[in-house]
Amino acid sequence: MVDRRQALVATAAVPLALGGCAMSAVQTFPTVGAALAALQALPATARTKSGWDLARVLQHAAQSIEFSMQGFPELKSALFRGSVGKLAFAVFDARGRMSHALDEPIPGAPALADGQPLPDAVRRLAKALNEFDAWRAPLAPHFAYGLLDKPAYTRAHLMHLADHWTELAAA
Repeated sequence: MVDRRQALVATAAVPLALGGCAMSAVQTFPTVGAALAALQALPATARTKSGWDLARVLQHAAQSIEFSMQGFPELKSALFRGSVGKLAFAVFDARGRMSHALDEPIPGAPALADGQPLPDAVRRLAKALNEFDAWRAPLAPHFAYGLLDKPAYTRAHLMHLADHWTELAAA
């Protein structure tokens, strides 16, 4: 049986091995501008296939972006962020897309508003994306991935939004 120390060393080595891999373009939203354009083009009749309604999904994405600037309300342990979280982000980053539980709130985040009008949620997310894009101050550690620089955080946000975008139903 592998002991804990060996498992941690192996886990820490994977991001280093992936570091030599070429990054794939972020699927769906290669830039913040592309995400903003898709957001503005959302038809008023857009819906999700399951889970949260679209306004709730957009609020969730906005929260994630806002917390990257303000600080997340709860962080996973430093051990998690330095191992499992770092590995997960390295894998997502290398393939240019993320997959995660699409109806899981951000730990410690305020509850998402029920029945928020879609235009309000669109405005909030657009504001968060624009503020993040213009942000020049240090960024807060991600609750699961730990410290990310601006390009990595940009990719994380775009992959996060794109993963949720897979739940959009035809309008």
